[in-house]
Amino acid sequence: MATFTERMAPVLVLWLAVFLSGTWAVDKGNFKTCDQSSFCKRQRALKPGESPYRALLETMELTNTRLTLQLINDNNKVRLLLELYRLQGNMTRVKINELKPLKPRYEVPDVLIREPPTEPLSLLSQDENGVVLSLGAESQRVILSARPFRLDIMEGRDVVMSLNSRGLLAFEHLRMRKDTSQADPEAEKKEEADPAAQPEAAKEEEKDEDGMWEETFKSHTDSKPNGPSAVSLDFSLPGVEHVYGIPEHADTLRLKTTENGDPYRLYNLDVFQYELYNPMALYGAVPVMLAHNAQRTTGVFWLNAAETWVDISSNTAGKTVFGKMLDYVQGSNETPQTDVRWISESGIIDVFIMLGPTPKDVFSQYASLTGTQAFPPLAAVGYHQCRWNYNDQEDVAAVDAGFDEHDIPYDYIWLDIEHTDGKRYFTWDPHKFATPKEMLQGLSDKKRKMVAIVDPHIKVDSNYKIHNEIRSRSFYIKNKDGGDYEGWCWPGSAGYPDFTRADMRDWWASMFAYNQYEGSMENLDTWNDMNEPSVFNGPEVTMHKDAMHGAWEHRDVHNIYGFYVQMATAEGLIQRSGGVERPFVLTRAFFAGSQRYGAVWTGDNAAEWEHLKISIPMCLSLGLVGISFCGADVGGFFKSPNTELLVRWYQTGAYQPFFRAHAHLDTPRREPWLFGPENTALIREAVRQRYTLLPYWYLQFYHAHRTGEPIMRPLWVEYPEDPATFALEDEFLIGRDLLVHPVTEEGARGVTAYLPGKDQVWFDVHTFQKHNGAQNLYIPVTMSSIPVFQRGGSIIPRKIRVRRSSSCMMQDPYTLYVALNLQRTAEGELYIDDGHTFNYEKEFIHRRLSFANNVLSSVNLAPEAQFSTGSWIERIVILGASKPSKVLLKTDDGQESQVEFDFDASMSVLTLRKPGMNAGANWNVMLQ
Repeated sequence: MATFTERMAPVLVLWLAVFLSGTWAVDKGNFKTCDQSSFCKRQRALKPGESPYRALLETMELTNTRLTLQLINDNNKVRLLLELYRLQGNMTRVKINELKPLKPRYEVPDVLIREPPTEPLSLLSQDENGVVLSLGAESQRVILSARPFRLDIMEGRDVVMSLNSRGLLAFEHLRMRKDTSQADPEAEKKEEADPAAQPEAAKEEEKDEDGMWEETFKSHTDSKPNGPSAVSLDFSLPGVEHVYGIPEHADTLRLKTTENGDPYRLYNLDVFQYELYNPMALYGAVPVMLAHNAQRTTGVFWLNAAETWVDISSNTAGKTVFGKMLDYVQGSNETPQTDVRWISESGIIDVFIMLGPTPKDVFSQYASLTGTQAFPPLAAVGYHQCRWNYNDQEDVAAVDAGFDEHDIPYDYIWLDIEHTDGKRYFTWDPHKFATPKEMLQGLSDKKRKMVAIVDPHIKVDSNYKIHNEIRSRSFYIKNKDGGDYEGWCWPGSAGYPDFTRADMRDWWASMFAYNQYEGSMENLDTWNDMNEPSVFNGPEVTMHKDAMHGAWEHRDVHNIYGFYVQMATAEGLIQRSGGVERPFVLTRAFFAGSQRYGAVWTGDNAAEWEHLKISIPMCLSLGLVGISFCGADVGGFFKSPNTELLVRWYQTGAYQPFFRAHAHLDTPRREPWLFGPENTALIREAVRQRYTLLPYWYLQFYHAHRTGEPIMRPLWVEYPEDPATFALEDEFLIGRDLLVHPVTEEGARGVTAYLPGKDQVWFDVHTFQKHNGAQNLYIPVTMSSIPVFQRGGSIIPRKIRVRRSSSCMMQDPYTLYVALNLQRTAEGELYIDDGHTFNYEKEFIHRRLSFANNVLSSVNLAPEAQFSTGSWIERIVILGASKPSKVLLKTDDGQESQVEFDFDASMSVLTLRKPGMNAGANWNVMLQ
């Protein structure tokens, strides 16, 4: 970094020396393996098939909304309380807590958008072995077995999912430490006085293991005042070989089995240039897994914010294709099965089982629990130019002018940490950014915007207003001894605001007001980085687990910290506009529900081909668990891309939801025009393709906001019965109608794309060549190639006139691309609003476009919504068409007029020129 306080601690200097040196690689020794995480090691040592838990059926209570009963651990006689709910929308919720814990255990607040509505459970049968409950639909039921405790969710004769079928339920009860010097006398009295706390007296003596009451990793000791508190549960998925989700990991889309290595880890960490294809934790954690086969899709949402490990095993893992064929020939009838085990360090078991049965049902079920993707302003869907750092206002102006000079559109330019006054967020460097409003106004005059970084570590400095306010209000996280927790980050010594507190979040939001954040204007949005939280001198580069958030330890809330930072920031941007403007906030750390507050990116990647490739499964995995607004740093953050890699990355990024170039301080400048005119032209073309497609992208964001369906989606979401799609991760769909297979191999002369759908046709969007579905298509490529196909049967709106930013194109005309299917029909939608306010809830245009029987029509899908547009339809291109003798346009007022057209017989493309109707009107175009 450029400037640091002179009194830097040696540890920070050392950290930075590594950070800024040429050794661009993760130091795996900084991060724990399962063996080094005592609770993971303990839980993993449990043997399947030896469950000590049984259900005490005599304690069962069944009301209209839930079933409760007690479970007992026969080894130590500790009782648990099971709660079972049937939820609206084909979901089941299972909660397990201690019946009488020594003190309350953490239950995650604020992630669910409401208390999920329940539906009645009814008892079908009961005997001494268990109970059978109806889940409403005739054939759906839950079988609860008593000894050992087990739950099976059935549909007809099929087991959809089993809980504790392998006997790996574990619940470490809160207890007194044996050397009572540290014991809490009140809790001790409670344990002695309350027979239910240790019911059948003879508790087996439980031996203390290493790491239960204190744990040391490298030079850091975790004091563990509450002792062991881990929870664990296994899930079996008969018939399933493909599971997905649980981001964030730099790994394949289809999750791998973990028997021969570490489990997948969910623990938000600042991982310096992460390694690929391994289960190490990264910046975010969404504890949601999807399971899919040709018959059904299901999901498991494990609502726990503590450090979590996920083990996956499979009875078909490692079998070769030959081995599977041998099974078939020999008549082996072993059903494939995947087993998943969740292990969390603290909290309770609170799990939502989403029963689908279709992929889109699961998306809808999850959205009903945690909400949908925030609907961004249109500008945020455009191109973003960023680096660490643009040096000063003159540099910003020069880069802005460079885009105009080279005719490349962009919407946002970004400022990293160097724009501040000595890493004090909400400030500007008084020399380099002396007149920020002047700079912002200059951008606004061109209808462009800026993002500035605001990180959640606050410089400890008595001359800094933000620090003084937080300290005086006692809003900082506390250390285990009750003082303000301090760690090292970019400013040097820093405090960490306690974003788990609603009053702290309210105060933080108020700091974005124009009269508080001096120099800010309405075209300034925000980037929250380092919010895992990153603590350079902390254990695993994060916060000590025994730091305190009020009554709760940091270990309980760790994975939700970044979620709260983005929540408070987004709320601040909304409030500063009086609730009018949609905010744009990018976050690095995230949790379930983060989709409600903005965008995420895949963190500090590298300028390497493998990092370009991994951006696809990383964003696909995020989309599957609700976070659609995802992208990767174009060009790679660390290292310097060669020109081929840079061009290919722009071509890939242009077809991912969040499209931002970013680079490390130590890398050479890489604005798009710095690599010679040929490469400038290739990058310009990729960015322009993004802008022509903005109407389609914006429609997809609208759908994601309304339904929870991913924007960038794996092919199996749309072709759930086609096994050829189940593990594909080098191509993807945008919505239903565009298939993209970016070129991600160095020196590629061609790519092979799988085009799905046996009765489907696909059109190359550049050449209009028609291809049949259900085939692997070899596509020769040059440096200008971006293989993209439009699905036959779809209509996609574009704006062909690309201007310097999305706002400049608002009133521009549309071109409709109508791709006919084998039945010679097509349909699509057009969505228009003002592009930036919350008025879209009432003021918008949403139209259904459909082509059938040689008539193309536009019908209003939202007659109650009021909005008008100056945009009109200037061209209609029909792919797979026949030549008409004439073309008539009929408008709502009954007027008919002829439309000029061209027909290319060699490609069967019909182009209608300047039909001229308003984009918000009803009309019919008839081919005769």
